[in-house]
Amino acid sequence: MATIEECRAALEKLSDNMQAAEGDARTAAALERSVSCHITDLDVTFAGRMAGGRIDVEETFEGPPREKAQVRFSLAGDDLVALVDGELNFAKAWGSGRVKLHASLHDLLVLRKLL
Repeated sequence: MATIEECRAALEKLSDNMQAAEGDARTAAALERSVSCHITDLDVTFAGRMAGGRIDVEETFEGPPREKAQVRFSLAGDDLVALVDGELNFAKAWGSGRVKLHASLHDLLVLRKLL
């Protein structure tokens, strides 16, 4: 099972990948939204903002998200690490329910370019 530190490192790596994106993915990474990532097996949430092509985690707390972020992820820690490392296909994980992503329809259409 991934640790909180490994999950935080995975989010930082995802942020670095977003900042290095090109083309349509760069446009998608440029969204400015509140974001939360609930790690279900650790019951911890990372909350912050997606802005300037990065995800800035502003707080980490126990339990589910306290506020409804504009973009919300929910998944196990091992799945987060595997997704960021390219070992888990997002579409398959989302389709099977291993990853839950909640956002507006417009944001989903834009974010799909990142995934």
